[in-house]
Amino acid sequence: MDVTADVVVIGFGAAGACAALEAAAAGASVVVLDRFAGGGATALSGGVVYAGGGTRQQVEAGVTDTPEAMFSYLKHEVRDAVSEATLRRFCEDSAKMLAWLEDQGVPFGASVCPFKTSYPTDDYYLYQSGSEDAWPDPAPRGHRTKAKGTSGKVFFARLAEATRRAGARIMPQTRAEELITTDGRVTGVRCRTLTGVPQSLHRLLSKAGAKPWIYYPPAGRRLFALAGWLERRFGRSITVTARRGVVISAGGFIADRESVRRLGPVYRGGLALGTPGDDGTGIRLGVAAGGTTARMDRISVWRFITPPSALQRGVLVDSAGRSFGDPTRYGAAIGSEIVRRDGKAWLLIDDDILRVARAQVKTQTAPFQRWQVRYFLKRGLVTAPTIEDVAAKAGIGVPEPFGTPPYSLINVSIRAGFGYPCPMLTLGGLVVDEETGQVQGVPGLYAAGRSAVGVCSESYVSGLALADCVFSGRRAGQHVAARSRDAGEATC
Repeated sequence: MDVTADVVVIGFGAAGACAALEAAAAGASVVVLDRFAGGGATALSGGVVYAGGGTRQQVEAGVTDTPEAMFSYLKHEVRDAVSEATLRRFCEDSAKMLAWLEDQGVPFGASVCPFKTSYPTDDYYLYQSGSEDAWPDPAPRGHRTKAKGTSGKVFFARLAEATRRAGARIMPQTRAEELITTDGRVTGVRCRTLTGVPQSLHRLLSKAGAKPWIYYPPAGRRLFALAGWLERRFGRSITVTARRGVVISAGGFIADRESVRRLGPVYRGGLALGTPGDDGTGIRLGVAAGGTTARMDRISVWRFITPPSALQRGVLVDSAGRSFGDPTRYGAAIGSEIVRRDGKAWLLIDDDILRVARAQVKTQTAPFQRWQVRYFLKRGLVTAPTIEDVAAKAGIGVPEPFGTPPYSLINVSIRAGFGYPCPMLTLGGLVVDEETGQVQGVPGLYAAGRSAVGVCSESYVSGLALADCVFSGRRAGQHVAARSRDAGEATC
C-alpha cells in the first residue's frame, strides 16, 4: 500500500531525527524511511556534540566561553566549508541547540575532564574534544551524552523516542531506490520495504552485523549480504509521496569501497566509521535528481596519540626521521599530517614518557580504548638504548635526540596493525543552500548530515559531525515544513 505525507525523510540517524522533529513541530505529517532499524553511524558514535558559547554545562562547570571565541577557533577548522555567516550562526545558536537536545530527552553532564584524551572515561562528560589548545581562548566544548560506555546509542535512542512522540511515522527495513520528480520538483520516493518474518530477520542480521562490519569487515559483510538478499527476494515496491518535500539524511559514503579506493591507496585498511547504509546512496539519489556534490575527496583519518596524556610530550617523525606536526592536536589533524606523508609515521618517546604513560592507562582510558592503548605500548613499539639503534629497529631515518634513554618508537602509521586501527569517515556530500538546506538546483529536495556539505566538511573535530547533523537537520526540517505550510495556504 502506497503512503503519502507532507515530508519524507530518507535516513533515520541524528540528522533525520532532527529534521523529522522540526517538521512535525511545524504541523507537517512526516514519514521517515530507513534501510535498517534506524540509528546509523549516530548510534555507533561516542555521542559527543560540539557546542559552546556558554552552554548550561559550561556555566555549571565554571567554564568561560563565548560564541565569538568558539567562532574564532572553528574558523581554523571549518575554513571555507561553509560561509562565515553560517558558521557564526552555528556558534551563536550553539547553546540553544544543546538546550533543545535536552528538551528532547538527551542527557548531558558538566564534569570536566582534566586530561587530554580522544574520549573521556565515564567520570567526565565535558572535555576539549578538538585542537583548542593550539589557538587562543581554549575551552572544553565536547559535550558527551551522559551514559556509560560509548554514548551514541543513548543519544540516538532519546531522539528516536522524541520523533515517535512527535507523531512521525517510522518505516524501518525500507530502502529508498529512486526519487520521483514532477514538473521539476521532487515529490516522492520509490522504495522497497520488508514486512513480517523477512523484516524481523533483516533487523536481526543488521543488528548482529553492525560492530563486526567495523571491526572485522569480512564477517560483517557476510551478514549484510544476507540482509541484502532478503531485500531483493522479499522486498515489496511502494511509493511514498511527499506533498511538499524530501529530506536526504542517509549518511556519507565510507561504505562505498570503490569510491574510497579511488581516492588513494593510503585509505585502504582504515576502520570505516559507519554502517553499510553509509554507501553514498542518498548522495547518488540527489545527484540523479539534478544536485551537485563538493568535497567528495575529503576523508577524515583519525590517528589518536592520547590517551594516555603523557604521549603528547612525544615527537612525531616520518620515515626519514624528520619531525612534523603537533602531538597535542586532535587525532584528525594528526591523521591528515600522516596522510600527507604516504600514511607512515612514528611517535618518538623517551623512558620517562613511556613510564608515565603506562601508569596512566588504568585511570585515563575507557574500556574500549584500553586494549588498543596496551597494544601500542607493548607490541606496537620498539625500544633501544640510543636514538640510532631505535631508528634502525623501526627501519626509519635517525631523528633528533631528546629526553632520557632508552628510547621507543610507536608505529602510528595509517596501517599500523590490527591492534591499532585508524578510523575514517567521509566529509563531502550534496551542495545545499546554507539558509534552507535545499539541494541547490533541485526544488523540493533537502539534505542534511553527512549526505550534505556542512560545517565539518573540511576538517573534523570530535562532536562536530553530530552538532552539524543537529544544526543541518533542524534547518532542513524547519524549511521544508515552512514550504509545506506556505504552499498549503497558497492553494486554499
